[in-house]
Amino acid sequence: MKKAAVLSSLVVAVVVAVGEIAEAQQAKKIPRIGYLSTTSPIVASPQTEAFREALNQLGYIDGENIVFEWRYAEGSSERLAELAAELVKLNVDVIVTGSTPAIRAVQQTTKTIPIVMTNVGDPVAEGFVANLARPGGNITGFTNLSPDLSTKRLELIKDIAPKVSRVAVFSNAAQHGPAMKNMEAAAQSLRLRLIRPEVRTPDDLEAAFKVTARERADALITMPNPLFRLDSGARKRIVDFTLKQRIPSMYEGNHYVVAGGLASYGQDERSNYRRAANYVDKILKGTKPADLPVEQPMKFEFVINLKTAKQIGLTIPPNVLARADRVIK
Repeated sequence: MKKAAVLSSLVVAVVVAVGEIAEAQQAKKIPRIGYLSTTSPIVASPQTEAFREALNQLGYIDGENIVFEWRYAEGSSERLAELAAELVKLNVDVIVTGSTPAIRAVQQTTKTIPIVMTNVGDPVAEGFVANLARPGGNITGFTNLSPDLSTKRLELIKDIAPKVSRVAVFSNAAQHGPAMKNMEAAAQSLRLRLIRPEVRTPDDLEAAFKVTARERADALITMPNPLFRLDSGARKRIVDFTLKQRIPSMYEGNHYVVAGGLASYGQDERSNYRRAANYVDKILKGTKPADLPVEQPMKFEFVINLKTAKQIGLTIPPNVLARADRVIK
């Protein structure tokens, strides 16, 4: 009897010890955050650093209580599905991604892992969420309101150069459908004609330049294209073309204006990545993506390059110049 009692006590002790070890291991489980970018580590660094810094402020330290899995397509959209599959195979706890092609690649790969999107124009029209207030499913995050921003850029180019009548819009039909519908409607009310050369990659630029010149466009607007973020040479070619043609130009990012473009209007993308860190924190603590509303940008920046305006012989109206957040002289 005593031996049986001792044996029974040992069994209980072993079971308890194993349970405690299992609990300890589970408690020490470090969350893994997947990150998928269409561009490269260098191009994406301002956004990724903003994201990491915001997580640090929330108490997450890489290698201690969180692990990052970084994946970059290096401008090759064909690689997105493969990279998304890698992250899903690693069973990461959350996937953070930005552009529409990257979000779609992840969406088509997993219906269970939470996805935080950081930079999409119209997530409802793209089929990523049911609606902004109640996204449903496993996707939430932040919209850049690109359809509305594109209309705003069209209005601004008309304010900057009131005599403009034909505007070339460098766009990709696969990415910019909703935005172009809004722009077409706005163009009618502004009495503008839109010229829409298809520009998917830098290889399409020469043909787009020829169409723009042939159709005598007197202004140019670029739609957001992650491939041009990766290729500073492509950005320079676009800026040089507008300077040669002496036509005003409007861009989605101030990096074009710094390179010599006339003007830009867009959100502070780093802000969305900082806010994405808060959503990751909430998801890791148990909140479902379906319960986190898709939020809109909070800060926008209007930048004008006066040196470029002078170079193309354009005088910026004083009331427009006064609205600029930043003026490059």
